[in-house]
This record gives sequence, C-alpha cells and structure tokens, in this order.
Amino acid sequence: MKKIFISGGAGFIGTNASKYFSKRKWQVYVFDNLSRKGTAYNIKSLKKNKNIIFIKGDIRNFNKLSKIFSSINPDVILHCAGQVAVTTSFINPREDFEINTLGNLNVLESIRINKLKSTLIYTSTNKVYGNLDTTKVKLNKKRYVYKDNIQGIDENHKTDFHSPYGCSKGAADQYVRDYSRMYGINSYVLRQSCIYGTNQYGIEDQGWLAWFVIASILGKKITVFGDGKQVRDLLYIEDLNRLFEILANNKKKKIDRVYNVGGGLNFSLSILELLEILEKILNKKITVNFSKWRMGDQKIYISNNTKLKKTFGWEPKIHPKIGVKNLISWVNNNKELILKALR
Repeated sequence: MKKIFISGGAGFIGTNASKYFSKRKWQVYVFDNLSRKGTAYNIKSLKKNKNIIFIKGDIRNFNKLSKIFSSINPDVILHCAGQVAVTTSFINPREDFEINTLGNLNVLESIRINKLKSTLIYTSTNKVYGNLDTTKVKLNKKRYVYKDNIQGIDENHKTDFHSPYGCSKGAADQYVRDYSRMYGINSYVLRQSCIYGTNQYGIEDQGWLAWFVIASILGKKITVFGDGKQVRDLLYIEDLNRLFEILANNKKKKIDRVYNVGGGLNFSLSILELLEILEKILNKKITVNFSKWRMGDQKIYISNNTKLKKTFGWEPKIHPKIGVKNLISWVNNNKELILKALR
C-alpha cells in the first residue's frame, strides 16, 4: 500500500486530499496541530476511515517531524500546513515566518537528512507574484480584465513577494525549488489560485468564497474590501485532488517543477458576479458593506494553466456554478457544525 503524509491534513485542502487518497487505497498519515477553526471537526470525520492515521504535531518541531518521516518513509509528502491569511501576517509576521518558511525548511531537511526518496508536493500561492501592479488592467462593468487580452499569469511572470505572507510563502517556494536542484529532492511547487469546496470553514480573512456562502446562508455581515470588481479564477477542490494524484503517481523526473494552478480564464468570477450567482441560487437579496482596499490585494489574478496541461494533460473540469452549488449544499447540511467552528 502506498503511503502519503499530509501536513495540515485536517485543514480544508488536507482533509479533502486525505479522503481522496484514502478512497484510492493509500495509507494516509494526517499531521496537524489542530489550531485552525474547523480542524477538530474535520479530524473526527477523518478518524472514521481505517486508511487514515492521525498524528498531532507542529511542523515547527523539527525533531518530531524528522523522526516521523524516518519511521513512516512515505512515498509522497503533501505539504499543506501553513499560515494562510495575508491580514494575519501583518499582525504577527514572526509567527507567519516560523510556520511558512521555517516549517517548510523543516520538511525539506527531514527529507534530506533521512535520505528519503519521497515525492514532495508543496502548496504555494499566487501571492508570490505580488500585487501585479505592472500588469495592465482595465475596468469593465462588473469586473477587471487584462488590458492586453492575456489568458492569465504564467510561471515566467516575475515574482514580487508582497506582504509578510507573500515573503514567507515565496521564500518557502524558492527553498523547495533549490532543494530539488541541490539535493535531488523530487518536488513540485504549485502556485495556487483560489481553491474552494466542501469542508472549508471560510472566514473573512481567508477562504473568501466559502465565507461569502457561509455568511449569506447564516445571515452574517459581509464586507467587500474594494469595489467588488476584483477577479479571481476559481478551482474546485476535486480538480486539485486530481492533480495531486497525477503528480503523486508520476515517475518521470521533471527539470522544471513550478506550476501555476487555478480555474483559468473560463472559471473566473468577480466578487459582484459571485454575489449575483448566490442571490439567484439562494433566492434572496444579499446585503454587503463596502470598505477600502486591503494592502497587497490584486485587482485581478487568473492562472494560466497551459504548462500543466501540456506537461500532464490536466485542466479544471468543475465549473464554479456547479462547485458553488456543492458548497452551498454542504453548508446547508452542516449549519450547526459551522456555527460551532466559527465561534
């Protein structure tokens, strides 16, 4: 039985990945410190599966992590653990660094020192490209668009670490790349756009799409920072899991291991467009408050997935209109649980 170790395995992406690989008969090791809201509820669900083993721990603890890696010797390490909110990184940049950068180095060093042959998949972020102020945009009625009619941001776009979060994730991103060059670690860096789906306890500072759905259904206050015309490409979690599986099973060595991954141009929405979809599905008027732009917010970010499609034949399949309906259904079926988790 193949073994996969998932750091942050009780978080949103980690939980869904754990269930996905478990169904495919992998032995799944979930590693999490259960510090984020909702993780305690996710782990209760995961523990019911005999193919999933939970290990409570923190990636900042190098000695514990290294011993676990040596004991398990996983075929694949899916590194999802991290501090995930830009706003939080402004409040506590040291903790952001220790989790995202030092924690990532602990993962890499645990692989190197134990001489593991594990494939490492690192979940990076589009925030490594900064606020994209050199990319020309124009404003349409309900959304920003790229002025030069480009299909999105590709891997050749210059990085510009903006915000403590961008710096910590960007540094980790580069460490993974360099450890592959210097030490031969078989790794992939996935610069992800907006990932959404079930088991996502979204809050205002992180997981905006899930937060809008939760707040709309539960009658919570919604604040839009900016004009609401900012655009993101949306990738449903099951499409991301398919990519994880492709990379986990790939045996061919790849020289270039950095990939942008998101919904792409056809699966993109502005905040205003999302609100219209929610109002139609929920059959209710959604009231929002507008506030000033937040530092480092991109007016538009759309992933160009061309490199992934050419290399692995992967492309997103689940349209946001379908994915949002799935998320709404999950929220409606778990209202009490979500209310407890968000207290």
